[in-house]
Amino acid sequence: MSQTTYLSSEGHDLTREEKKVLAGTLVGTTIEWYDFFIYAQAAGFVLAVLYFEPLGEDNAALAQIVAWASVGISFLFRPLGAILAGMVGDRYGRKVVLVITLMGMGGATVLIGLLPTYASWGVLAPVLLIVLRVLQGLSAGGEWGGAALLAVEHAPRHKRGLFGAYPQIGVPLGMLLATGFMFALNAITTEEQFLEWGWRVPFLFSFVLIIVGFLIRLKVDESPVFLEMKERKKESSAPLKELVTTHKKYTFLAALIFAANNAAGYLVIAFFAAYGVNTLGMDRNDTLIASLIGGVGWFIFTLFGGWISDRIGRVKTFQIGYGIIIVWAIPMWFLLDTASLPLFALAIFILTIGLGPSYGPQSALYAEMFPVNIRFSGVSIGYALGSIIGGAFAATIAQTILNTTGQSWLIGVYIAILAIISFIAVSMVPKKLQGINLNDDSEREELSVTTGAR
Repeated sequence: MSQTTYLSSEGHDLTREEKKVLAGTLVGTTIEWYDFFIYAQAAGFVLAVLYFEPLGEDNAALAQIVAWASVGISFLFRPLGAILAGMVGDRYGRKVVLVITLMGMGGATVLIGLLPTYASWGVLAPVLLIVLRVLQGLSAGGEWGGAALLAVEHAPRHKRGLFGAYPQIGVPLGMLLATGFMFALNAITTEEQFLEWGWRVPFLFSFVLIIVGFLIRLKVDESPVFLEMKERKKESSAPLKELVTTHKKYTFLAALIFAANNAAGYLVIAFFAAYGVNTLGMDRNDTLIASLIGGVGWFIFTLFGGWISDRIGRVKTFQIGYGIIIVWAIPMWFLLDTASLPLFALAIFILTIGLGPSYGPQSALYAEMFPVNIRFSGVSIGYALGSIIGGAFAATIAQTILNTTGQSWLIGVYIAILAIISFIAVSMVPKKLQGINLNDDSEREELSVTTGAR
């Protein structure tokens, strides 16, 4: 099937099962990332004071860096989560992984909401906080690959980008939910109440979300691509070994493709709001409003990015997105530093114009990069490694740059360099992969892309 034929295929009405899949991946991913982001925002506002108290007494800036580092620690365990999820997902299906990761992420989030502070439990409190954060990282490592593949493998060829964008928009929706919760609590509590108990409420609310997500995901059918592979008995006996030995190039490319988007995304998710409050002296509500506006932009442009990638190509869509980030990464700081809410929000919103196209098509791009029997392992591990290179310590690096130099625009240099690397990496993915048959790898072999993946 040629690229032209693929892109010009007529649309079709969504089936009942396709609607269930899109709802299941969207709702579940939104809940998972809500859990992940509520921690990142708490790290920016309260965790340095409540859990890293000894550092904060002598050096508040150092305590904040450690709090940001606790965000990044979980990323180090994403590859392990991706490996475990890949082994299960490539052998037993995508659906079972999604249920397990939802329970793991949600359970850890609720326990963080119940965890006593350093003042009550001493050093045991931050130790347990890190343990729970690790559990979140393990769950996140398996979540994205399962949701992405469930959506893309149910999609018709000419709508893979759009279908794959649904688990992607779960990220900005999770951010909106987390930020909205923080905004509401900040508005109805005093500073003392917020520090004492208010910040815990979003974590405890995750218990309700777990039940909702669990019920929705149980109703979703297994991926038809996986079921067909199972019928042909083509399961890989060692998907990780095959991935490392025969497709390490694409795994490495997948990691680099995601790195810049993840780094810039975590600035939007948590760093900008904390920067506005702690460095610029802005009101917390104002920075949260700006984050909400950024979340809306990220949602719109991510969905658009998935949709447009079905028409102009995934690689070109990524290139447009990263081009915008490269151009805007430095100038945006001069708007942020005005501490004016309209300009602060505008700077973040413009950044999301680049974030969307470099994130929306990711599910489809990754799915088309790997053969069916190792696809779950490939997309999950590539994504997890990219998150370590990119978002794991983006806030920590940004805070360190700021503390060391006092020049915020140098953080933009850091983001621009990452975006250039990701731009080059995505440009190395063969465009002929788009529209490839996901069920049968014979087409992949005919296109002679297997050798290029090694």
